[in-house]
This record gives sequence, structure tokens and C-alpha cells, in this order.
Amino acid sequence: MSKKKAAYYVVWQGQEPGIYDTWEACEAQVKGQKGAVYKGFATRAEAEAAFASSPDQYIERKPKAAKELSSASQPPADVILPALAVDAACSGNPGVMEFRGVIADTGTEVFHRGPFQGGTNNIGEFLAIVLGLAYLKQNNLPWVLYSDSRTALAWLRKKHADTKLEWNAENQDLFFMLRKAEQWLHDNTWTTQVYKWDTKRWGEIPADFGRK
Repeated sequence: MSKKKAAYYVVWQGQEPGIYDTWEACEAQVKGQKGAVYKGFATRAEAEAAFASSPDQYIERKPKAAKELSSASQPPADVILPALAVDAACSGNPGVMEFRGVIADTGTEVFHRGPFQGGTNNIGEFLAIVLGLAYLKQNNLPWVLYSDSRTALAWLRKKHADTKLEWNAENQDLFFMLRKAEQWLHDNTWTTQVYKWDTKRWGEIPADFGRK
């Protein structure tokens, strides 16, 4: 049986992750891009399902040597400062979601994204961690990073958002952000230590939105 010709191309990692309907458009996103990950599909539906999933389900890749020191390890006995704390809030599941990062000891907000429609709390927590790592690296800050989400920390270790949320017109911007966040994790190393915030001992994480 002849193999179906690709009509759509998924770019998971490249200049601009997305779905493209010509090889020329896809090539423009991956040519010369180190670590580009892409694949062709016969139908738009197949391409959308693939883009909403991990490329590892479609492409066999050699594991990348892990040089980063972050281990999302268990929290220390006391809060380490200075630190960046991140958190997300979502009204509904899925629902309206936003996330932010604050300086743990002062409460000063350093980034805030959202609100986004059709999101989940886990997605927001994961995006907050990645944006926090990028912020600390960009500003050369040797701080630790805290998150109170076990799920998002597990996604961080896998470098993939293992969400069950399905791609649709309402949340497509969030899926683009997820793919970019995953690409950042694969393309970068970092020295930031990432810890689980111990809510039982320390109270609510400083980045909490106070809506519980």
C-alpha cells in the first residue's frame, strides 16, 4: 500500500511552532534551526492531534544529555531566600486561567500572564515554572524557584506538559505557549534549583492568588 502524501506539517520545535499546509512554509521554520522537530501528516485532524501531543509519540529521538541541575527535589527544612515563587489560578476546569511569578520575600510581582480562556490550573502552573526559569536565567539571578504543584513539577522533569486537555479554537493560544515552553526546556540548560513549596509548614505560596 502506498504511503499517504503529507498535506500538513507539524513543527513542535523550530522558529515558530505550529501547523503548516505547505512544505515550503514548514521548511522556513525549521531550516537552520538547531534541534528542530517536525513531521508531515496526511490530514489536518492528524496534524492537530499531533501538535497537541508530545512529538515523542511520533518521532523517535535520542535522549539529550541533561546538564541542568534543577531536580524539582523535596523542599528544604526552611524557605531558601532569595527565591521566585510561581502559581496559577483557574476558574473552572477547563476555565479562565492566569499565572504569575513573585519575589518570595517581598511579594513583588515580576510577571503575570492571562487571563486565558479554556485553560487548566496544571497548564498554568507548568507555564509559570518555565517562564520563571527563563526569567531567572535571563536576569542571571542565582535564586531558587518554588511551585506548589506536584503535577507541574512532574511535567518539568519530563519536559513535556502531559495534559489531557484537547486542542480547540478557544484554547489554541495556550497550546502554542505550551509548545514554546517545551521547546525552551529542550533548548536550554539552567542551574536554578526548583523545589516543591511546603504549604503545610509554610502556609500558602507567596504567588497564591488568594481565591481558595
